[in-house]
Amino acid sequence: MFEISLSGFLFLFIIITLIISEKFGYSVISDLDSDTKLKEINKDPKKFKIGTLLAFIEHGTIIALAITLFLAFNSFNMTLAVIWTISRITEGLIDVYNGKNYWRLLNIARQYSVSSGDEKKSIIELGRSILKTKNRVLACAQILFSIGTLSYSILFATSETLPIPALIGWFGIVVSILYGFANGIIIVKPDKAKKFFVVGLLILAFELILGGWLLISPLL
Repeated sequence: MFEISLSGFLFLFIIITLIISEKFGYSVISDLDSDTKLKEINKDPKKFKIGTLLAFIEHGTIIALAITLFLAFNSFNMTLAVIWTISRITEGLIDVYNGKNYWRLLNIARQYSVSSGDEKKSIIELGRSILKTKNRVLACAQILFSIGTLSYSILFATSETLPIPALIGWFGIVVSILYGFANGIIIVKPDKAKKFFVVGLLILAFELILGGWLLISPLL
């Protein structure tokens, strides 16, 4: 089916877009060293703009993916399909809102460059607050991601009629639960976000495997 291949493509496109945005300085999980971040933005504001715009594209693609997955698999389990569609669309919308707040660093960086003394310290603290909020709001969005991922992973693991190995579904169930738990901790302690990098790699590996399989499965 076209929707299955398109879903696979969107999974991979999201990953590629995130990797490219990282090259332009955008970090999914932000370091809270706002002093360094503001200096980095001032050094190359165009780079910051490109990286953040790529992140916005990724957020929009998440919404598109939720819809294509619904179209491809809702006939197998409507309840799970509704859960993942609502969860992942809401995730994408929260990410867009979070990105708009993060964009404020561009103007803050300009103020930082012409400030000194207590004013500069205040601006650095404001930047840190934005980065901290970004991590916390991201964690909320990623819990919705985990719910959505768990929903279609359950479908893939339990359905005997889908052209997807049950092993991929069970892998998704395990990593989505771990990822949701990790992000629950990050909401309470956003400064601990970097400590869950390995869990993020596991979820990335799952999406890479699933995306590749969905892309080629209609051809098999």
